Amino acid sequence: MPAAPTHTRPLASGERVDPHRHDDHQIVYAGSGFLAVTTDAGTWFAPGTRALWVPAGTVHSHRAHGNLDMHTLGLPVDENPLGLTAPTVLSVSPLLRELILAHTGHARYATPGTHSPTAPVSTTPERLRLRAVLLDQLRVSPQQPVHLPAPTDPRLAAVCDLLHAAPADPVTLAELGARTHTGERTLSRLFRSELGMTFPQWRTQLRLFHALRMLAEDTPVTTVAHRCGWASASAFIDVFRRAYGHTPGTHHSRDAPLHRQRKPPHDATA
Repeated sequence: MPAAPTHTRPLASGERVDPHRHDDHQIVYAGSGFLAVTTDAGTWFAPGTRALWVPAGTVHSHRAHGNLDMHTLGLPVDENPLGLTAPTVLSVSPLLRELILAHTGHARYATPGTHSPTAPVSTTPERLRLRAVLLDQLRVSPQQPVHLPAPTDPRLAAVCDLLHAAPADPVTLAELGARTHTGERTLSRLFRSELGMTFPQWRTQLRLFHALRMLAEDTPVTTVAHRCGWASASAFIDVFRRAYGHTPGTHHSRDAPLHRQRKPPHDATA
């Protein structure tokens, strides 16, 4: 897919977009629910307060958690406002959110084989000014460490698979080492060298990944906390707030589908 499209594509909960790449950079934003973007290096997860920068040439796939609109914005390879060379999660301010929605809302995705999936990007003076402001806002968007890196070492991969299968399991690294016939010190070193995190840090990111998925499916906060390994709902709320800047209880109101957040304009049927 040489050109990265600028459009809005609805995705049902659980729907996937198969691995692909573009010759352009791409910004991916889910106005509601939770979008997971996966590459060979791991998974980046973006709730409604985050967007993802995907550099040109990066093979990636998408998966929706919760019904959502996936907004994608393509940028030429020589236009990189943040100078980023790897997938990166960015904070989305209320202004940047509205700019993304306005810029991508002119074109809706259509099923391939029917007609062109995107309308030509308008180059009117108004749209060019809108795009310029959007790029200005991107340049000052804080980067967020919302990334679950993937291991390549088979010993570490076996441990991570066990944790994925049971995120609430309070198993220690020593116990995981015994299950996978690998020393605790070796695993601790591999977590740091391969994933750039300690074992507790990676497990917290994993639990937050599962928590976002469950919240997108309207699972109650207390249930999410216990199923993802927190001793109490208050402990989960504290970690979630520090990671995302708001509580899981307000997560749905922030990430509510756009048709519930906005009233249609007076001329919507014109």
